[in-house]
Amino acid sequence: MHPDREAHIRCQRCERTICPDCMHPAAVGFQCPSCVKEGARSVRQPRAPYGGRRSANPALTSQVIIALNAAVWLLITTTGGMASAWLDRLGLIPAGRCEVAFTDRYFPELGSAAECSQATMVTGNPTIWLDGVASGAVWQLLSSAFTHVDIWHIGVNMLAVWFLAPQLEAVMGRARFLALYLLSALAGSLFVVAFSAPAAMTIGASGAVFGLLGGLLVVVLKVRADPRQLLLWLGINVVITIAGASFISWQAHLGGFLGGVLVTGLLVLAPRARRGVWQAVGLGVLALVLVAATVAAALTVG
Repeated sequence: MHPDREAHIRCQRCERTICPDCMHPAAVGFQCPSCVKEGARSVRQPRAPYGGRRSANPALTSQVIIALNAAVWLLITTTGGMASAWLDRLGLIPAGRCEVAFTDRYFPELGSAAECSQATMVTGNPTIWLDGVASGAVWQLLSSAFTHVDIWHIGVNMLAVWFLAPQLEAVMGRARFLALYLLSALAGSLFVVAFSAPAAMTIGASGAVFGLLGGLLVVVLKVRADPRQLLLWLGINVVITIAGASFISWQAHLGGFLGGVLVTGLLVLAPRARRGVWQAVGLGVLALVLVAATVAAALTVG
């Protein structure tokens, strides 16, 4: 690497001479930079209990998720809050919604942009059609899981992510944890599209959070740990969901929880032989089923 420098040391692996600036201490003698890189590639990376590569910092992904949610919340807050156009784009509406401009009124019975435009003559105010999943805004299935308006809403959800996510990433690895989080959010959105009012808007990370609860419950039962504390926490959240059913989406909570149970079940119960292949195939099939079911639900409400 430095042919102009005097070298008296040989690499213990390839026996090439190496100058003092390039040699790396080894268990016996020294190695050249090329052999050090080759050795690093050949060393088996530590694996998490269920096959994923072990995260050096299991809290990093949850910090990124929290930062993304905070950024979207700040965008919506600084552009009008409940009146923000970004909320209209990112929130989940199953079919679409016809809103009366400059008011908080909307027409739940109108299901198309054409019908909405005609409503202007009735209200005297301009009407605005907001696209939903059934009318093409498919990004709302995931964008809604990063969207909040009220500070208490994002605060409670992100606090749950902060406590739950690192535990799951530590036992799954980063890629599998992200699959759990996103597929749980998608499952929650599926239930919203299928069982919510066509013109109702749903926002928040609660579906994904309930997916984390479901996932952690599967892991706890798999390792035969005491689930009572987790079941108590889950029970409290169920009671809150039922008590606040008029403004809390039980659809997203239930769908997210079931999605989290299914995803984690696929990950932790996959056979050890070719575990990665089994997990990838299982998650791929589940994702396709969720997408197909969402399309079917959207066609029904549309």
